[in-house]
Amino acid sequence: MSIDLEQIDELRKRANVSYEDAKNALEQNEGNLIKSLIYLEKQNKIKPDEKPCNDNTFFKNVKSLIKKGNETKLIIKKNDNVVLNICVTLAVIIAISAAPIVIVGLLLAVITNHKIRIVKKNNEDSQVNKIFDKVSVVVNKVTTKINEELKTE
Repeated sequence: MSIDLEQIDELRKRANVSYEDAKNALEQNEGNLIKSLIYLEKQNKIKPDEKPCNDNTFFKNVKSLIKKGNETKLIIKKNDNVVLNICVTLAVIIAISAAPIVIVGLLLAVITNHKIRIVKKNNEDSQVNKIFDKVSVVVNKVTTKINEELKTE
């Protein structure tokens, strides 16, 4: 029996194999598509369809993110005394589970002139620290004005 291109294309589409493998399987099974699929299956030549994004990629990304979070520290200081030094992963977990308490705590820390820092593995400052510094300066100005107003009354 003669094998034509349509049969090869159909087998390739169904089994995700090369032209050569499809042609050989069809020749071995006298052009029968079902027998050829079974033949390729027994030969372990049928390849699964490639998915653009599989579960492994997601878990690898999460694992990488957790690793970076564990290497990065959240440090809160008052003058030169370290009040809090925890990894960012733990800080995020706490922030998610107790968001209102964390927000109040951060506000109190800023109002009481604590410095909040995100420090990477190689002691490199994060870009977020510039924002923390700007917020701290503004809050310090506001608290100073409030204190002056309270003293004059």
